[in-house]
Amino acid sequence: MHVERNLILSFESSCDETSVAVIENGDHILSNIVATQIKSHQRFGGVVPEVASRHHIEQITSCIEDALTEAQVGYDDLDAVAVTYGPGLVGALLIGVTAAKTVAFAHHLPLVPVNHMAGHIYAARFLKPIEFPAMALLVSGGHTELVYMAEPGKFEIIGETRDDAAGEAYDKIGRVLGINYPAGKEVDRLAHLGKDTFDFPRAMDQDDSFDFSFSGLKSAFLNTTHHADQIGETLSREDLAASFQQAVVDVLADKTVRALREFPVKQLILAGGVAANLGLRERLTTELEAFDQTELLLAPLKLCGDNAAMIGAAGYVFYNQQKFGDASLNADPSLEFDWLASGATV
Repeated sequence: MHVERNLILSFESSCDETSVAVIENGDHILSNIVATQIKSHQRFGGVVPEVASRHHIEQITSCIEDALTEAQVGYDDLDAVAVTYGPGLVGALLIGVTAAKTVAFAHHLPLVPVNHMAGHIYAARFLKPIEFPAMALLVSGGHTELVYMAEPGKFEIIGETRDDAAGEAYDKIGRVLGINYPAGKEVDRLAHLGKDTFDFPRAMDQDDSFDFSFSGLKSAFLNTTHHADQIGETLSREDLAASFQQAVVDVLADKTVRALREFPVKQLILAGGVAANLGLRERLTTELEAFDQTELLLAPLKLCGDNAAMIGAAGYVFYNQQKFGDASLNADPSLEFDWLASGATV
């Protein structure tokens, strides 16, 4: 029996990773090339947009060549080109968008614009098909959102952060603990060695909305460490990390559980860079035991960070829905989910 083969060349350049992938049928990775810039940004304590853009320019061509070579395909084998066009750093996004438009135009291929956050959600397709209705807890450096999905390609944000995203808070307190950017993985490691002894605030935990706030937690952490410095007291880095992480995980888990009770779904997807956090994974795994009808999908660890494979997975869904872009496609650094729900052509 002949099986239809769909191949999408996908691009991701929203922040500090230059990535190009070839994805087959939306759920099989033939190649996923990721050129990271972390070492270039570590000395600055965070991502410098101009530096990121220059690295993307240097890396994008070789990433395309490596992706096609590893997948053992040529341009004539491709069915479409997918690309992140927002949200993210505008200069960085423009490199990927320009490269994708160039390939699509030169080889007469459909161009599929992809919301970066939708990409994070659809990384779960590499585990198993997404069943609807579904919900996603998106936790990354720039976003913390609860997203309800009634059907493929339709997204409704039911809760989001009102200030710092969880990932931002991790990086900011990481500096105080003497941890290089990005701090999340090391804070998580330290947290597993310490205890929640500081009882930091769980902002908005009992609030009726599903929104989040981590600014107060960050401030409480900084005030605690500054006060200790002033009086010459040495605090346990492990206990500080454990107390901070426990506060973050409590709020994320509590809000998610309440959302699941109000919006029954078949699957809960944990996605985004902070989805690699072991403390959060462990907590949600435990919480979901009480939901017999809801399956927990944890995005593969290697696909929690920014990568083009997840963009190809989302791109496959939008390709089948014929949500195409054209030569006028531009980077949209503040892109939200609205256009995806409308079903309109970009």
